[in-house]
Amino acid sequence: MIEQIGTNAGLVWTALNESGKLGLKEVKKLTKIKTEKEVYAAVGWLAKEGKLAFEEAEGDIVVSLV
Repeated sequence: MIEQIGTNAGLVWTALNESGKLGLKEVKKLTKIKTEKEVYAAVGWLAKEGKLAFEEAEGDIVVSLV
């Protein structure tokens, strides 16, 4: 499970690096991560490492690389 979270964190990082700011719904779509829970785990991994900035827009959480 931890290996999968790390893999998904890499997918999220790549998507943000290529696209800039994205809502979590967009992250899920672009990375093709299967569930919201898996997206949240990957985002949490990156947040713990201090690699993400967060804001709220139109009912979605928007993330970007720091």
